[in-house]
Amino acid sequence: MQKVYSPYFDPDFENIRERIYGPTCRVSIDNESMEDCTVIKVDSVNKPGLLLEVVKVLTDMNLSISKSYISSDGGWFMDVFHVKDEHGNKIGDQRVINYIQQAIDTTRETLSSSSPSSPKAKAKEYTNSTLLSSEHYNEHTAIEMTGTDRPGLFSEISAALADLHCNIVEAHAWIHNTRLACVAYISDQRTNTPIKDLSRLSTIEDHLTMVLRAKPTSGYRRATAPNQQEVKASDLQGGEGTMTNVERRLHQLMLSVRDFDEPASESSSSPMMLMGLGPDRNGQNLRISIEEWNEKGYSIVNIKCKDRRRLMFDTVCTLTDMQYVIFHASAFSRGGYAYQEYFIRHVDGCALSTEGEKERLMKCLEAAIERRVCEGFRLELCADNRIGLLSDITRVLRENGLAVVRADVETQGEKAVNKFYLKDISGNEVDMEFVERIKREMGPVKLAVQTETGHGSPEKPNTPFSSLGGFLKTRIERLSHNFVTI
Repeated sequence: MQKVYSPYFDPDFENIRERIYGPTCRVSIDNESMEDCTVIKVDSVNKPGLLLEVVKVLTDMNLSISKSYISSDGGWFMDVFHVKDEHGNKIGDQRVINYIQQAIDTTRETLSSSSPSSPKAKAKEYTNSTLLSSEHYNEHTAIEMTGTDRPGLFSEISAALADLHCNIVEAHAWIHNTRLACVAYISDQRTNTPIKDLSRLSTIEDHLTMVLRAKPTSGYRRATAPNQQEVKASDLQGGEGTMTNVERRLHQLMLSVRDFDEPASESSSSPMMLMGLGPDRNGQNLRISIEEWNEKGYSIVNIKCKDRRRLMFDTVCTLTDMQYVIFHASAFSRGGYAYQEYFIRHVDGCALSTEGEKERLMKCLEAAIERRVCEGFRLELCADNRIGLLSDITRVLRENGLAVVRADVETQGEKAVNKFYLKDISGNEVDMEFVERIKREMGPVKLAVQTETGHGSPEKPNTPFSSLGGFLKTRIERLSHNFVTI
C-alpha cells in the first residue's frame, strides 16, 4: 500500500507573530484607578489613521475626553484616555465597555483594507442609549452640497428637493464664514427607495446647483467664487456606521471651499497674527501657536480654547485630513478650557518648513474648532413625519427672519426629529413668539428651545498659555521606547 506524505504545520505557527511581539492590539478599560473618570488604554501596532479611528469610537459613544496622552512613534501606538459619559460620570454600562473594546480592535483590523482619507459617511449614530439598536438606514441616496451661504438658503434647498419629489431621510448642514456644507440622504418620495436612475440624479444635481448659484438678494454680498457652488451624488452609504463619518465629511467639504478664509470685510478689520491667534469672534479665547523642535524634527502645535464635547475629534480630524501625522500628543481640560499639544510631521516626514504653511494650518484648525460653535439658540422639533415637512418648517423659520447656522435632521420611525441652530438675520433679539406661529402653521409639534452662546467666562488678564512641551520633550524617549505593555 502506497504511503501518502503531507507537510506538517505547527498549529501554533499562525500565532507566532503574536507570541514573539505580543498581541497586536490590547484595550484596557479601568474603572478603579480614578474616582471621577474611566481610564482607557490602547496598546497596538500602529497604522496610518489609527488615532483618528480610536477618537471616533470614543466620540460616537458621546464620551468626553478630559485628559489624554498619545504616542505613536517607532511603529507602536500607545494611548491613554480619561473619559466620562454624557452625564459626567464613569462608564457604568458593561455593554458600552464591551462595545468600545470590540470597536477599537475591529477598527485596527479594517484600517489596512480601507483608505483613511476617504471615509464613507454613515447615517447611523451610536450613543449609550442606542448601542444595541438594530435599526438600519439603508434606503437612501447621499447628496453632497457646498456653496456660499445666504439668508434662507437651507430653506430653498429643502423646498427644491420637495419639488423634485425627494424625501429627505436625514440631513446635516454646517455654515461657517458664509460657506455652506451639507450632506443629505434622500429617497424617492413615492416608493421610499434609493434613487439610482442616473438621469434623475443628474436633474437633481443641476436643479440644486441652480439654487446654490442663484443671485443673492440686494445688500448681501458673495464672499466666494461661483465655482465653489457644487452638488454631487455621493457614494457615501448609510446604515452601518457612525455620525463621526458624516461629520468628518462635513469638515472635508468645508475645507474644500476654504471656510478658513474670512470674508474680506472681516479679515481686513481683524488681521491674524502669524504665530498666535487671539480671542476669536465667538468668544472662545482661542489661541493657537506653532513652534519647532529641530532636535527631533517635530512641529509642535499648541491649542487653547473653551472646552466642549467632540473637540479632540475636530482637531485630530483636521490634522489627519491635511496630511499631517501625529507622533505624540497630550491634552487636558481645566477651568472650562481645553489645552492640546500635538507633535506632528507632514506625511513626507518633514516638519512645517514655511511661515505660510504654519499660518494655513492655524487658520484651518481655528475654522475646525469654530464650526460647531453657534450663537443664538437651538430649536429641537419633533413631529409626525410627512412629505414636505422639512420644507414647511424651514419656510416658517425664514419668514420669521431666522437664519439656520447648523442643522441636524433625521427620521426615527414615523417621527421627524429636527435640531436647528438659529440666529436672527438682522442681528436683533429673537422674537420668541415664532414658536406659536410654528405651532399654528405646522399643527401639533413638540418644541424645545435653548439659548446657545459661544462666550465663556472672561479670561483673567495675563494668564500664561502654559505649554506641555517641557513635559513631553523630557519624556519622548520613554513614551516611544519604554512603555509597559497593557
